[in-house]
Amino acid sequence: MTTLRRLDDQLLFEVNHIARSTPGLHGVVLGYATYGVVLFAVLLILGLLATRSGSDRQLAAAGWAAGAPLIAVGLNQPLVGLVAEARPYTSHPGVLVLATRSSDYSFPSDHAVMAGAAAAGLWLASRRLGWVALGAALLMAFARVYIAAHYPWDVAAGLLVGAVVTVVGWALLRRLLTTLTQRLRRQPGLSRLFPDPAAGRAGTPAGAATA
Repeated sequence: MTTLRRLDDQLLFEVNHIARSTPGLHGVVLGYATYGVVLFAVLLILGLLATRSGSDRQLAAAGWAAGAPLIAVGLNQPLVGLVAEARPYTSHPGVLVLATRSSDYSFPSDHAVMAGAAAAGLWLASRRLGWVALGAALLMAFARVYIAAHYPWDVAAGLLVGAVVTVVGWALLRRLLTTLTQRLRRQPGLSRLFPDPAAGRAGTPAGAATA
């Protein structure tokens, strides 16, 4: 554990050195580290739009992707209190701090949990959006260390927790969520917003040409 602690500290200092050397990026990185959750919200909405006329499984996965980050962050709270890891600027007063100082604990990072859950969920729904979300999640993890809000292992663990909660939850709930999606999208009020491709195929006359 001592070796891992030293390695984590060393990585923190390396990233903090980068922060000291790039003052022109402070505002941009701090803004993303603080408000980057908006980007993930946009990506999750795009996930729903991209799968709105897809299969029931795809649409169910997009819906799960939208809810999984909230569940993952909620499940993360007991772990944060159990580990009770002090913030980097508390343990290392000499680091450059761009983050707003907080009295709560550091491990695992809630921001990274959210990002990891969103990225994993979008990967289940849409590979293209999943790649974008993965890049955004890694940038979020780096940004949280850059502003000295977290240690590297805080964000690494956060990404892992978020991804595991999402993937395991989907494995357990996939059949239920797919069935629920199938029933919901057949409701008159939702059928226009989330058209059912199976219904469209069923309504195609026999022998009709397809595009």
